[in-house]
Formats: sequence, structure tokens, C-alpha cells
Amino acid sequence: MTIRVVLVDDQPLLRTGFRLILEQQPDIAVVGEAGDGAAGVRIAQREQPDVVLMDIQMPILDGVAATRQLADLDGVRVLILTTFSLDEYVVEALRAGASGFLLKDVKAADLVEAIRTVAAGEAIVAPAVTRRLLERFVSQLPAVTAADRTSRVAPDGLTEREVDVLRLVARGMSNVEIAAELVVTETTVKTHVHHLLTKVGARDRVQLVVLAYETGMVRPGSD
Repeated sequence: MTIRVVLVDDQPLLRTGFRLILEQQPDIAVVGEAGDGAAGVRIAQREQPDVVLMDIQMPILDGVAATRQLADLDGVRVLILTTFSLDEYVVEALRAGASGFLLKDVKAADLVEAIRTVAAGEAIVAPAVTRRLLERFVSQLPAVTAADRTSRVAPDGLTEREVDVLRLVARGMSNVEIAAELVVTETTVKTHVHHLLTKVGARDRVQLVVLAYETGMVRPGSD
């Protein structure tokens, strides 16, 4: 199956470079590109790509706002392009529905692998990396009451074991590490993660991490 990609960045040279890299892959096709967020949204709505490679700082409509508009398109996943100096915008993009992020100086092989991973429904950012981002900019997350911080209230409808898995996902653990921690099989962990995604309406593990922080289940420095 061919992975359909839309490139959205206001730097034509960067778009050209990414296009050349991706079009060398037999399983990836670039089906559109745009120089601003508004045009990117229109193209994505028309082409229904598997992945949108999205810059953050752009004219007319920035990458965060564009990502928010694309969040309702079924099957379309957003991969954010950024630099470390823009971490605060990355947090907002993740909350808006992005499936992860890449640095603009990403290596060609890593770019290709990221596109394939996101197209397969996974998040390309290691949960531990996402956790560090959220901890650094936790002040931007919605306010949580003192009672919530004390009890670390989980979303309604989750089983006790699903709550355990959600907290461990938010701590940056892989499925293998969670399985060892809970003394269960990796397959069991995958099943719990799938149920979590379905119950809370999250697209991937990145969104689960964001949820755990927003509800106060996990806070900076927590175990």
C-alpha cells in the first residue's frame, strides 16, 4: 500500500528536499504541498493523505491551528516539524492532535521511518521525550485543582489495570517495560493500550501522555 503524504512548510527549498527524499521510496507518494497552513488544510481535505508533514511557524495559519482543523479528518495524521527552540508550540500541537514531531534537520532515513510509523497508526515520538516536553511546559496545560493533584483522578470508565497502564505510558515506558512492571505479557499490554485509546478517544500514545498530564494523573517529578 502506498503512503500518501502532504508537505506543508513555508520554505520551498525544504519542501523540495523532503519531496526528493520521500519520492525515492517505493511505498511513499507526495500528493501535495503548500506554503502556509490554510492552503495545507485545503489540500489535505481534498487529497485525504495518510500523513501531513506540518511546519509550525507559517503565514496565514500556523501549524498548531492547521493541526487542530485536521484533527477531525479520519485517517489523516499530522507530523510536526520543529526546532528545540519551539518546544512550547510542540506541546500545543500535540494537544491539538499531532501524532509526534521531527526536528527540521532530521536525517533522511529517520524522516522516512517516521512517515511509515505514523502512517501505521503509531506515534513517532518516544513517550519519554514527550514527557520531558510536557514537564518543561506543564504550566501551559489546563489548571488542575489541588484535590485532583492529590488524588490523580483518572478518566471515567477505565478499569484499575487500564489506569495502571496509562500511568506507566505517561512515565515514558515501552510496552516491554510495562509488561515487566505489571508482570504480564507484552500482548496483554498492547490490548490494554488499544482499549485505552478507544475509551478516551485518543489517536496514539502521545495523546495518552497528554491526557495523563491534563487530568493530573501525572505531574512533573512524579514517580
